[in-house]
Amino acid sequence: MNWNKWIRQFHRWVSIFFTFTVIANFVAIGLGHPAPWLTYLPLPPLFWLMFSGLYMFAVPYFSKRLQQ
Repeated sequence: MNWNKWIRQFHRWVSIFFTFTVIANFVAIGLGHPAPWLTYLPLPPLFWLMFSGLYMFAVPYFSKRLQQ
């Protein structure tokens, strides 16, 4: 598996985990006062999504410049 495929697969799995943490957050808020650790649980996967998404966004632009 090459590097770009690995990053895309990582991005997909982290997005699934992020979605579940956000849903858990809404459920906890609906049931009452959520625990502080649950409130901040979506932040680490959000940062990983940001970095992998920026990488996937930038790769086509840098690969075009390297080919010229």
